[in-house]
Amino acid sequence: MILLEPTVEYARQIKEFRRELLLCSDTMDGTGALKMYDDPERWIAFVTACKDPNKVRPGLVPATQFICVREEDKKIVGMIQIRHSLNPFLEKYGGHIGYCVSPGERRNGYGTKMLKMALKECRKIGLEMVLVTCIRGNEGSRGVIMSNGGIYESTVFEKNRGLYLERYWIDIS
Repeated sequence: MILLEPTVEYARQIKEFRRELLLCSDTMDGTGALKMYDDPERWIAFVTACKDPNKVRPGLVPATQFICVREEDKKIVGMIQIRHSLNPFLEKYGGHIGYCVSPGERRNGYGTKMLKMALKECRKIGLEMVLVTCIRGNEGSRGVIMSNGGIYESTVFEKNRGLYLERYWIDIS
């Protein structure tokens, strides 16, 4: 399994990944606003711009978007986004990393592997402590975070989505 920044080569699969997530009403965390883009090429342009501090939209922070590709068949099995810093919303609710595994690929260990690889990328951009959050009651996501060294800090209520979010810190220094 490898993490790649999205390219038009994967446009068809990105579109299918989005469709799968929408069909199951997934929150689409870690997909860099994929929910808003039915055109994969426009989404790729958006997430590419988000990486550049000079091009990121007001209110957002620079972020690197990855697709997680299974090497054997080159299939996208997940997406993960690394936020290079935290704004007030991310500091309380969203964290440095958001991730999502394709509904048909869950419970295969991809989330744990994706997060482990993303933590290495976090080190490359100079982060030493990484905040990762998950929806309270999401045992799979909690397990992914804890398998990667997550230490529970607190639970907060995010009123706009009506969700309780568990906050975990991972020391990567």
